[in-house]
Amino acid sequence: MSMTSAAIPAEPIEKPASLWGDAWNRLKRNKLAMVGLVLVALLVFVAIFGPWLTPYDFLEQNLKVRNELPSFAHWLGTDDLGRDVASRVIYGARTATVVAIVVTIIAMIIGIALGSIAGYFGGLLDSFIMWLTDVTMSIPNLLLVVVISTSLKPPLANWMEARYLETLNPIYRNSVWIDFILVFGSMALITWPPYARLVRAQVLSIRNRPYVTAARALGLPTHTIILRYIVPNAVGPLVVAVSAGLGTAMVLESAFSFLGVGVHPPTPSWGNMISDGLRVWQHYPHLLAAPAIVLGLATIAFSFLGDGLNDALNPKGQK
Repeated sequence: MSMTSAAIPAEPIEKPASLWGDAWNRLKRNKLAMVGLVLVALLVFVAIFGPWLTPYDFLEQNLKVRNELPSFAHWLGTDDLGRDVASRVIYGARTATVVAIVVTIIAMIIGIALGSIAGYFGGLLDSFIMWLTDVTMSIPNLLLVVVISTSLKPPLANWMEARYLETLNPIYRNSVWIDFILVFGSMALITWPPYARLVRAQVLSIRNRPYVTAARALGLPTHTIILRYIVPNAVGPLVVAVSAGLGTAMVLESAFSFLGVGVHPPTPSWGNMISDGLRVWQHYPHLLAAPAIVLGLATIAFSFLGDGLNDALNPKGQK
């Protein structure tokens, strides 16, 4: 009597492990990192859509309600000109986010370019770039920003005034563009060295690996080898550095605005709002507390997210 063999169910084929998929799974298990991610996502949402959701314009003045405490009409109270503090804090989120993103992108591009060149070619070029990095990091940040602001703002203002007289385009009368250009440029000039050091260290550990040697043997151009084989393999640590750099840039922008060399009023910035609130905090503490608390939460969020990304992308460092 013949016996038929029972059908053996096929085992499901497991998908190959993915670096980013594994990192995301580890990140989801980190509660503090997820709290940071949610807060960062909320900050970006408020920066994009917040100004259209607020009941008041951030420049609208009403002297009848000046220096009011928080209420249902004004959630965070009003300032000495009767402007809604909540609307200004929300619009300040856009200022901080735009500055942080643009400055980090510019600094990252400079750092990746110089770090890749230094690590790949080595020799005198590496020594010169590292010397330039050390010199930049040795200059006090505030001193460099003050020098750039005081040196470049008058000629930029004169140039914009001349363009306005030629074209009568009102955009040239908006001085906020000068503030943003100077903030973007000066902050990028002081924040690129950490990216250059990080990328250089990664390139030094990657440039002699077999796939890079094979690419050289095939005669691929140097820029192709760097962009296709070296930089992508240094993305993991770079992502962690960028997440921390965004928070650092946000704090720097607020600090420079607080000291009067960043974004100037009437454009809302958490820094200049803290500066204004500090003068009257004993009588109207809400004017200082609102922007300071929001800035603190944003900084903590980026810190939590950066630590979580570091653990997710560097599992060897975990216990």
